[in-house]
Amino acid sequence: MTTIPPLDHPADPSRQDADRQHLALAVEQARIGWAEGGVPIGAALVHEGEVLAVGRNRRVQMGSAIRHGETDCIERAGRLPASVYRRSVLYTTLSPCYMCAGTALLYEIPRIVIGENRTFQQSEELLRSRGVQ
Repeated sequence: MTTIPPLDHPADPSRQDADRQHLALAVEQARIGWAEGGVPIGAALVHEGEVLAVGRNRRVQMGSAIRHGETDCIERAGRLPASVYRRSVLYTTLSPCYMCAGTALLYEIPRIVIGENRTFQQSEELLRSRGVQ
């Protein structure tokens, strides 16, 4: 998991810009979900710079027990070869719950960028222990 560093961080500026751009897609999904009367959490799945899918928490809208932002995003990406997931980045507006972390682990997504983890942080140690950046 990656926290987007402040602008003065020595990380690669082009990666920072891409992370901010892709996280903005997740934030937009969260806003859409809020406007629909749902929980404002969004996600985006990106493979080598190409946006594969975006999603948002749709538990309220769909009456679903499992349609979190991350799972909705991965579902909307459709069935993809395992090699695609293994070279993708999952962007999420909130630190993933265990279900969403398990989904990312199942698909071997190597990197997760988290927008916010102060109000909720459940699975980050699990993800790190399994090699997720």
